[in-house]
Amino acid sequence: MEIRELVSYYLYEDTKRIEVEFRLSLDSEDEVRNDIINLEEAEDFGYNLIENNNDFFQFDDEDGDEDFDDFVDVDEDSLISFLNEYYIVNPDKLPKTEML
Repeated sequence: MEIRELVSYYLYEDTKRIEVEFRLSLDSEDEVRNDIINLEEAEDFGYNLIENNNDFFQFDDEDGDEDFDDFVDVDEDSLISFLNEYYIVNPDKLPKTEML
């Protein structure tokens, strides 16, 4: 049992949770699994999934119209590693498959 594909993810910054949609190696192309996990769980496993990427946008802020100071990115490789470890330790939390 291993994460074969990370289909999508969404970071809920206000509640410090991440919603993930993925496939295991034993899942078919028509199946996905969905879960919402507290980021504290990842930290407890020693993973820092969130990367602050403040210099992603290089621009002169003369207009002051846009504020990209809080731009964050998710480290997908770390996310996959965490999920693999998380579901090995907590097999009862592995979500059931859903058909597309």
